[in-house]
Amino acid sequence: MKQLFFTSILALAVVWQTNAQKRMATIQIFETSAGGNQLTKIEPSKPTPLSSTIQINSHEQFQTITGFGGSFTQATAHLMNQLSKQNQQKIIQAYFSEQGANYSLTRTHINSCDFSTHHYAYNTTDGDTTLQQFDISEDERTIIPMIQQAQNVSKDGFQIIASPWTAPPWMKDNKQWIGGKLLPQYYPTWALYFEKYFTAYKKHGIHFWGITVENEPHGNGNNWESMLFSPREMTDFVEHHLGPHLEKTAFAKTKILGYDQNRAGLKEWVDEMYRSAPSSKYYAGTAIHWYESTYDYFAEALQYAHQKNPQKHLINTEACVDAEVPKWKDDKWYWSKEATDWGWDWASEKEKYLHPKYVPVFRYATDIIGCLNNRVDGWIDWNMVLNKQGGPNWFKNWCVAPVIVDEEKDEVYFTPLYYTMAHFSKFIRPGAKRIGTNHTDTTLMVTAAQNPDKSVAVVVFNPTEEAKHFTLKLQSTTQHISIAAKAIQTILLKN
Repeated sequence: MKQLFFTSILALAVVWQTNAQKRMATIQIFETSAGGNQLTKIEPSKPTPLSSTIQINSHEQFQTITGFGGSFTQATAHLMNQLSKQNQQKIIQAYFSEQGANYSLTRTHINSCDFSTHHYAYNTTDGDTTLQQFDISEDERTIIPMIQQAQNVSKDGFQIIASPWTAPPWMKDNKQWIGGKLLPQYYPTWALYFEKYFTAYKKHGIHFWGITVENEPHGNGNNWESMLFSPREMTDFVEHHLGPHLEKTAFAKTKILGYDQNRAGLKEWVDEMYRSAPSSKYYAGTAIHWYESTYDYFAEALQYAHQKNPQKHLINTEACVDAEVPKWKDDKWYWSKEATDWGWDWASEKEKYLHPKYVPVFRYATDIIGCLNNRVDGWIDWNMVLNKQGGPNWFKNWCVAPVIVDEEKDEVYFTPLYYTMAHFSKFIRPGAKRIGTNHTDTTLMVTAAQNPDKSVAVVVFNPTEEAKHFTLKLQSTTQHISIAAKAIQTILLKN
């Protein structure tokens, strides 16, 4: 009898130990750091008296996540065409496969933009109001094949937002690619232009989740493709032309996002966009950019936009390290406070304080976490691939991308920015709910989301010069973790 009793106790102990091991196996920690980690899997640490606490509350839920990703520009697609098939596949796999960053939300441009090799539009026939000469052959050589490559790799698929920088010059009051306004007599034609674009892409098996009405409606200093709208002009166009037109087509469910420029101007735009039930009807949400500051994510403006209409999307559609030529195979630079942006030289004196030097990885991590914690549901990087010059860009508006290539030597460099993006896109999936967090170490930034499969992704950013120790608590789970100095970490917890 005693032998049977002890045998039962031993069996229970084995079961308990096995279950404990399973519980331990449900926690995975991935870290990218200035010290050299690149989404490196690390082990939990031992308890320490110096630990702070990060408490996760899965019952406190906020916005539903739409996704994370980057942009299919003509510049990126042009470079991809010059690489070997092997390197093309390497990049596509890195961005869109489950083993890679698993991008879920992307963007592209309608007609040309600065990150094109030249000006082009899909209809340049003056007065062709029915758009009989609509032609997307330029995209068929570049952007479309890249999107199709990505579609072939992505298991879950990804959403695409399309944005025009300008209408064809013949529709504008100044007849130029740059600046000017859409002539009112061409409002119906411009609405039709969107439908023609969707139809042409549909023939290639590409569908659009959403559009923005106009990229940077304030203009860009009259430097490259642009078309000006005031908040009232854009909302009038959406309410009386674009919205009603698409509503009558097969693309009625395509989401229309307003604004699409820097966050400091959000208030006046959402006030106008949601001025009435008829105007609000056609807007699915607001698109924003990060170029107003190298460190401030404008939490107050984001919260205002959310509260103005809580049911609408709030999506960051563009961000990049701008006004810089990329550093080639120099990871240290991306972790150093050496980058400058357009405002370093060009901002007015009263706004200069918003544009100090910054650490590229820090800017990405701070902005994405800051956005998520202030109701933003999607975050899209700009070009996925650029070359060592930071182009091609017909205006020579050089910028940095997470992946840099030397097209002449067929070489590829994954910068630390690629791994930073992957900390979010790979682990926080579409349909996830951002959940509550509390942490006692205010030098850390933290956000968390519960995925549709009930797994929880916690992203922790440590910008300090020293390693940090914390105790992560989620319901019955308690785990001791150490994060390196100058590092970003994603902790994935599965039941």
